[in-house]
Amino acid sequence: MSSAAATLVKNQATDQSEVDASPTLTDGFQLVIDALKLNGIKNLYSVPGIPISDLLRMAQAEGLRVISFRHEQNAGNAAAIAGFLTKAPGVCLTVSAPGFLNGLTALANATTNCFPMILISGSSEREIVDLQQGDYEEMDQLAIAKPLCKAAFRILHAQDIGIGVARAIRAAVSGRPGGVYLDLPAKLFAQVIDAAEGARSLVKVIDPAPAQLPAPDAVTRAIDLLKGAKRPLVIFGKGAAYAQADEEIRGFVEASGIPFLQMSMAKGLLPDTHPLSAGAARSMVLKDADVVMLVGARLNWLLSHGKGKTWGKPGSQKFIQIDIEPREMDSNIEIAAPLVGDIGSCIAALRSGIDTGWTVPSEEWTGAVNARKEANIAKMAPKLMKNSSPMDFHGALGALRRVVKERPDAMLVNEGANTLDLARGIIDMYQPRKRLDVGTWGVMGIGMGYAVAAAVESGKPVLAVEGDSAFGFSGMEVETICRYNLPVCIVIFNNNGIYRGTDVNPTGGEDPSPMVFVPGSRYDKMMEAFGGVGANVTTPDELYSAVSEAMNSGRPTLINAVIDPAAGTESGNIGSLNPQSAVRKGPAS
Repeated sequence: MSSAAATLVKNQATDQSEVDASPTLTDGFQLVIDALKLNGIKNLYSVPGIPISDLLRMAQAEGLRVISFRHEQNAGNAAAIAGFLTKAPGVCLTVSAPGFLNGLTALANATTNCFPMILISGSSEREIVDLQQGDYEEMDQLAIAKPLCKAAFRILHAQDIGIGVARAIRAAVSGRPGGVYLDLPAKLFAQVIDAAEGARSLVKVIDPAPAQLPAPDAVTRAIDLLKGAKRPLVIFGKGAAYAQADEEIRGFVEASGIPFLQMSMAKGLLPDTHPLSAGAARSMVLKDADVVMLVGARLNWLLSHGKGKTWGKPGSQKFIQIDIEPREMDSNIEIAAPLVGDIGSCIAALRSGIDTGWTVPSEEWTGAVNARKEANIAKMAPKLMKNSSPMDFHGALGALRRVVKERPDAMLVNEGANTLDLARGIIDMYQPRKRLDVGTWGVMGIGMGYAVAAAVESGKPVLAVEGDSAFGFSGMEVETICRYNLPVCIVIFNNNGIYRGTDVNPTGGEDPSPMVFVPGSRYDKMMEAFGGVGANVTTPDELYSAVSEAMNSGRPTLINAVIDPAAGTESGNIGSLNPQSAVRKGPAS
């Protein structure tokens, strides 16, 4: 071998040894994925695009389940309800600027409803945004997000990804849960660091939502108030369902003998058919109870702020409130016995406290509640058994009531005006966290996002009962449901419009009333267009058969349920919130 050839071989060997000795590298893409996986995140809800497309591809390759939606608000709603169902933060990923804003609506709704959620959005480069030099989708997303969520963070350096994700998780689930925004500028993903350094930078969150025990004096105060009550009542809100303290709650109710009400997303904590359920006597017990204990429920508009004619004579009631957030107490009226702590610990302490010296409520009170329940149930029964064509809301919901009774482990998603207002009183629930609806804000548009996440997180069949107006907010996600072959049956109560489909243009012009849709629309054809099953039904019997078949098959199905266009009332049971002109009244007033 010539000296030149020998030198070449030596140099090549040196180059190869240097390559072999070089450090293994990682980057921002991988560190985000590793941080999420380390903390038990399994599902990502998203809409791909710049700058997160490769992140989603890599996440799927790493074993995370990536559910890609058609609109960020629906992906965000899915992440939010995933948080409610699992007590771990649901994660939504969006693109920058407009995509971020779409997801922000869901993040704000999650925070209002106390659902743990993390919205992760790619963003434009800081140096250009801060000088307002016109970057692609330029927006100071962190500043916009801060007022609308529980916490907001931005990560600028790859070595901070682990701590940033950990802070977001802890903020989302600790104390009162809520939404968290995590801002990831595009440059972050491509940053490269030593793999060993990257691994050391990751943080596994330890005990992010520790138990918060109530003060002994507060427990004693609450028990003394309950013991002195003649007509006690317990109200469970969705916070009680989120707490997953199901056995503690059942034990307390049955040991105490106190009648209870369940707010709509708390339904099923105990079966609605439980002997102590006062759901069918709601108006009576709210007005007549003398001591009311709120468990994970707030005295907001859904409970008439704890005052007014709903609550009987002013000053006739005293309130106990269990909440993890001290500032919730006295928000509308005086709380005589505030009990600050996590619901499981508070209920367990109360259960121990009534072991001695406890007398169950009098027969006079429980008997009166049962008598009103039976009278109201008997009055409602004929309406639910009607098999008319076209259907009214009661007949159609009576059919769905049978379906849910036969499948108590199925998930129910519900939104709309009359479709929601009537369904939450008619359809009994039997297991906790099976009913998902519009929650605290009463928004529409949550339906398909919730339905997708309910199927993904629970593995159970989903029945989504939608008003035709409500469905329009997220209806394109039927393609998502078909693409992932999810066991979702959508029932659209189609009465051709908002509240009802009979409004007319008062000018006599060609444009329809703003309250009506295309008459006789066939929403079922949308599902068929994407390979799912569609059905058009006109009677409750047909509806029951079609939904039963869909729930048994597990195939994506959409059922167009034809409802009498004249059925329905303005704003349903919350008509008082829709202002009316005292001077000029429209045809729907």
